[in-house]
Amino acid sequence: MTTDTTRATDRSFLFVLGSSRPDGNTEILARAAAEQLPAGIPQRWVDLAQLPLPDFQDGRHETDTWPAGENEEALRQATLEATDIVIASPLYWYTLSAHTKRYLDYWSGWLSVPGTDFKERMAGRTLWGVSVMADHDEVVADGLVTTLNHTAAYLRMRFGGVLFGNGSRPGQVRDDERATIRAKTFFQREAPLARFPYEEGAGER
Repeated sequence: MTTDTTRATDRSFLFVLGSSRPDGNTEILARAAAEQLPAGIPQRWVDLAQLPLPDFQDGRHETDTWPAGENEEALRQATLEATDIVIASPLYWYTLSAHTKRYLDYWSGWLSVPGTDFKERMAGRTLWGVSVMADHDEVVADGLVTTLNHTAAYLRMRFGGVLFGNGSRPGQVRDDERATIRAKTFFQREAPLARFPYEEGAGER
């Protein structure tokens, strides 16, 4: 886990890398977008492959509490400290990677950690996505987008959308000119309050 601690604003970004290989195309694209952030905004980078979590065990309705491991606690604190959380996951079988999905599963457990107020504290923060895939048609990633949007909607977060790139071989995303152009302004875009489909058209709460 790496951190740039220089703080000039009240925003801070957590980049969660969910690839199964180091220095993958999704990380390359995420870092290209992060380079455009103002220098004073803190960035923390977490590689889930280097900070592994065991399979999530849902104990929310059990009498015994499940003890949090060191990696889990580090990820929970990093998540709560960020105003902007960037999920950087390649498209694996048309959705998030296993590392990334396991991390989000742990959010379910954090909802019931005494004294954390996880849902209340996450409300109003912003969730972003970065994903690189072999397919050129972004419609195949609708499942990934839906997962992130609905996660944000449940927690009353904002959703900045997903920055997509194309690539399969190592470093291939650098050849995707459209993705490179989008990365330059991705984090400047407006991030509206996330909504479930049945909430569309309703006013902000």
